[in-house]
Amino acid sequence: MWSCRLNKIKSGRTVSSIANSDEHAKKLQQESIRNGQTTFHQSYFFSKIGHWQYLIELFMTSNVLALLIALAEAQSWSNLQATHVLAYVLYINWILLAFAALVDFFQNTLQKLSTALNYVGSFFLLQIIVLLTTMTLNLCHYWGVNLSLKGMSWNVLGQHLTLHLSYGVLLGAFCLRYLYLREQWILQRTSELNARIQAMQARIHPHFLFNSLNSVVSLISIDPDKAEEMLIDLSRLFRASLQELKLVSLKEEIELCRHYLAIEQIRLGDRLSVEWNIAQPELLVNVQIPLLTLQPLVENSIFHGVEKKLSCGRVGILVEILQNQVTIVITNPFIQDRISLREGHGIALENVKQRLKAHFGQSVQFRQVSSQDMFTTVVQYHYK
Repeated sequence: MWSCRLNKIKSGRTVSSIANSDEHAKKLQQESIRNGQTTFHQSYFFSKIGHWQYLIELFMTSNVLALLIALAEAQSWSNLQATHVLAYVLYINWILLAFAALVDFFQNTLQKLSTALNYVGSFFLLQIIVLLTTMTLNLCHYWGVNLSLKGMSWNVLGQHLTLHLSYGVLLGAFCLRYLYLREQWILQRTSELNARIQAMQARIHPHFLFNSLNSVVSLISIDPDKAEEMLIDLSRLFRASLQELKLVSLKEEIELCRHYLAIEQIRLGDRLSVEWNIAQPELLVNVQIPLLTLQPLVENSIFHGVEKKLSCGRVGILVEILQNQVTIVITNPFIQDRISLREGHGIALENVKQRLKAHFGQSVQFRQVSSQDMFTTVVQYHYK
């Protein structure tokens, strides 16, 4: 009924905007499916090999393998020599380091291939590195003993080659099995994170949607222009919520928060006061943040600190960018009994924290501080 009345009053631009948002949402969902399929075929190893923490994991396991190979040749602990173990440790670590460097160099090409082709190609690449390393060591050893390359033959150059290639096969099978298990673990964590994000969206949207539509209904006959503005802000916000939850610029995320706050401002009127403090706004375009990360924090601050207050409640939002660190501080009035009674309050904040950590790792700091009449949420992370 209210939509028909609004169509009579206005020219229909709002309805067109919402219709366009539905069409846009379908396209975004199709793109999201295609992107999801592409991401599934990209190997975890071939996207993370250049990161030092994953290299350390590989080198630690390879050192254990070097010890086992040296022990197998010595046949007992008493015959095991430290120099022999050290030689195998250096040999295997060099092979892995060269392998990691080559994979990182050809990363863009390898990611276009399927996971199976990635593993097969990496296995043969590892054997080529073993072959070249063994022949180079034999060449250097021959020159060091004879101080010349006179008399060098293929037999000398290929000495111990068969044995080392068999070690290369063992090393390749060991590493690929390890990388496969790691990839499956990462895919499982990603799936769990996506499920939690979708669950969070399903919990937030109905509450916000019903309140907003009720406000629109009450404004149609009183102020149709403001009702149209509210519907446009609502369509923009929900269009963003239907997108793939990717990284966007901090400027875009703040604009979404402004649309959300414009809706809440109409609904709450003089009871809501928002104070923005953005240092160096020209840097917002260069900083990235997961889509719809800041909005749930602002929504929580309004629900806890403003919505249940009869008097005016002030929400403060500070955004500061210093070197490579982003600091976001949100303050709102503190009502202790409402904080403790809000069902699901910790779920939304925990999801925001996990999404930030999924993109920015351990650099993310998430703190909440309550004083006598003020509740503060602080988010900090390092961006690249």
